[in-house]
Order: sequence, then C-alpha cells, then structure tokens
Amino acid sequence: MLRISNETINAKEVEKKVYSLRLVQTPKSARILTYWIIGILIFILFCMFLPWQQNVRGNGRVTAFAPQDRPQDVVAVIAGQIKEWKIQEGQFVAQGDTILILEEVKTEYFDPELSKRLEEQVLAKEESIEATQRNIIAIENQIAAFRQAQAASLEKARAKIDQNRNKVAIDSIELYNAKVQLELEEQQYKNAVEMVKTGILAQNNFLKREASYQEKVNKFQSAKNKLLASKDELYQSIADYNNIYADYLGKIQKAEAEKSYYQSYLANSKGELAEKQNKLASINIRNQRYFILAPQSGYVVKALRAGIGEQVKEGEAVVTIQPAQPHKAVELYVKAMDLPLLTKGTKVRLEFDGFPALQFSGWPAVSIGTFGGEVAVIDYVNTKDNKYRVLITPDKQDKPWPTQLRIGTGVYGWFMLRDVPIWYEIWRQLNGFPPSLEEEPRVKDEKLPPSPKDLKKEGKK
Repeated sequence: MLRISNETINAKEVEKKVYSLRLVQTPKSARILTYWIIGILIFILFCMFLPWQQNVRGNGRVTAFAPQDRPQDVVAVIAGQIKEWKIQEGQFVAQGDTILILEEVKTEYFDPELSKRLEEQVLAKEESIEATQRNIIAIENQIAAFRQAQAASLEKARAKIDQNRNKVAIDSIELYNAKVQLELEEQQYKNAVEMVKTGILAQNNFLKREASYQEKVNKFQSAKNKLLASKDELYQSIADYNNIYADYLGKIQKAEAEKSYYQSYLANSKGELAEKQNKLASINIRNQRYFILAPQSGYVVKALRAGIGEQVKEGEAVVTIQPAQPHKAVELYVKAMDLPLLTKGTKVRLEFDGFPALQFSGWPAVSIGTFGGEVAVIDYVNTKDNKYRVLITPDKQDKPWPTQLRIGTGVYGWFMLRDVPIWYEIWRQLNGFPPSLEEEPRVKDEKLPPSPKDLKKEGKK
C-alpha cells in the first residue's frame, strides 16, 4: 500500500462486499480443521514411540493347583443297592461323613452271621494247627528218644562184638599153641613107634608116649572147637548189632513218616487258615464299604445316581465332591508357536468371567479389574487341538484373586513380555511376526548348558 491518498480502505469491509474476493479466501473452519489434523498427526506420531508391552494371549478356566484339590468322583468300591441317602446336593460334608448306605446284592454275602461263622472257622482251624504242632513236637521227642536208645543199644552191641573179637583172638592163640604142641608130640610119637619096632623103647614107655600124644590131639581138637564157638558168638554179636540198628532205624523212619504227614497237614492247615483269615478280613472290610464316606471335606456338587433301590456297580461313581478350600490356579491354553516365549515365573494378567474389567494389553498398569499371576507349570505334551496347557498361580506381589471364584470359571489371560515401541508392534502385527525377545528364555527347573551370551560374559570377566 503506497498511501498516496489520505483516504484509507478497510480491507475486511472490501472482502465482505466483493464476492470474488470471498471465493478465494480460505474458510475459517477449514483452517481450524487443518490445525486439528496436524495436531492429531503429531499426537499419533508421538504415540508411535510410546512403549508397548508385548504379550501372548490365551484362554482357559479356573482350576485347583494340587490334584487333590480338584473335583473328584466318589465311587462305590463294591456292588450294591442304594438303601439310604445321607446328603443333598450343595451340602458341605466333612471328611468321613456318610454319603449313602448300600445293601448287599450278591447271594454269597446274604448271611448276616457270615463274619461270626468265619471267626469260628478261623478259631477251629487255629486250634487244629496247635494240636498238630503238639503232635509234631511229641514225634520229634519220640525220635530223639529212639536215637538215644539206638545209640545206647548199639554201644552195648559194639562192646559185645569187641569182647567176642578178643575172645576169638585168645582162642586163636590157644589153638596155635595146641597145634605146635601137637606137632611136637606127633614127632615124638613117630620116633617112639620106630624105637618100639627096633626094641630100643620099652612097651610101657611107648604107652605113656601114646597117651601123651592122644592128650595133645584132644587139646588141639578142644581148642579148635572153642575157636569155632567164639567165632559163632562173634558172628552172632555182629548180627545182633545189625538187628538193633535195623530195628531202631525202622522205628525212626516210621516216626519221621508220621512227622512228615503232620507237617504236610500243618502246611495245608496254615494255607486254609490264611484263606479263611483273608476271607474274614475281606468280609469285615466289605461290611464297612456299605457306607460310602466322603474322602475329604468339601461340597457335594452333583449326585450321579438317584433314588432308593437303584443298583450300583462296582467302581461306579455316585457323587462328585469339590474340596472345601482348594489352592486355586488358572489353566490357560496357548498356541504351540507362542510356547517358546514362556518360562516359569512369566507375569500374566487375568480377566475372570463375571468380573467387570477394562484391559489395555500393552499397558497393564492402566488396566482395571484384572488380576496378576505368574506361570508355575508348562505342560510337556500338547492337547488334541495342538495347544499347550499352562498353569498360573496368584502373583504374591499383586492384589489377591477374588474369593468368589469357583472352579471352572472362564478366564482370559495375557502373558506379558518385553516393551517395544507401538510402531514396531503395529509393524509386527501387520507382518504376522511373533513377539521379539532380547535373549533366549531360560528354563528355571532344568539344568541347561550356558548360552553363548553367558559364555561371552564369563570370558570378559
């Protein structure tokens, strides 16, 4: 504006009056929208560099961590007929409380005095065993007496044999002496015969010599007969020894056979006694099994059999019991591709069905209504749908889980991983890449070789 004239022109008034100027002018609303769009783009660009915590998602349900705390079916150990129910569904039962009473259905157990009769049979068999044992002891004593008598008789017979042997030896010596004397006397007698023929020896002296010779012959014959008699006595004493040995051996063998019979009978009796005791114990236990008891304290969830008089098979479940104070946990199922990212101790955010929650998966700190947990168990085997079960326990550093939780409540969970920028997470999601890790997860409960990164750290030290 050169300001040649002293009159001034109001540009705004001109723009309002001149239509063509109004057409080329930028609308105010467009300028405001431009400012907003630029501000939003700047804000979005700023947000792209905000941290975002990567996570792996899974769903599942509430369960009990310990197997004994999970719902269990109470089964009938024996077959029977329902006589009386002692509980109702939803009722609390203490350990050992009676759930229902059964009646017998097998004919061999109908006798109400069966246990008493078996006890009498067991008592009778025990008395029979005691009597058999006494018989065996008596036979053993008898055998011992036989052996002692045999030893004494054999010792006496052996002494008699030794005596007869000595007698035979003495008689043998006497016979030998008599034979020598006889031979000398016979030679003198022959000399006397020659001398008589030549007339040298008188007849009287010859007769004396002949009488002496005849005496020697008689002595020799007497000694010979005596030796034969001594040998007969020796042979007889040996025979008596053998007869004594055989006699006592027969008595001992007979006693041993009788003892073996009683021992065999005793073994059979002990076997029969064991069978009867086993049957009696089984009957006593069976009598207790008519009362189906609660294995632990808890709540009766559902009666699986109903009515009075219904027959229950052996091993059939009759009720389901939920333990009273289970150590609750959450079982989540994750895909196989996400499993390598998880280790024991990994933090988890949980959203329970029926509890209002507002979850920002990437910003767990601003989430509302979610609860903390950590990975306790990772299954080594997948399920039928190729997923892996992960057990989650409460995070002690977070707020406790609701007391109203019940077994079977649905759960949705997020396994929290490392922080990355939002732009990286969007890029990863668009390309279908798995969450990234700074290092390979380490399994805490297994001994693994050190990773290359650990080896480098040790080398630097």
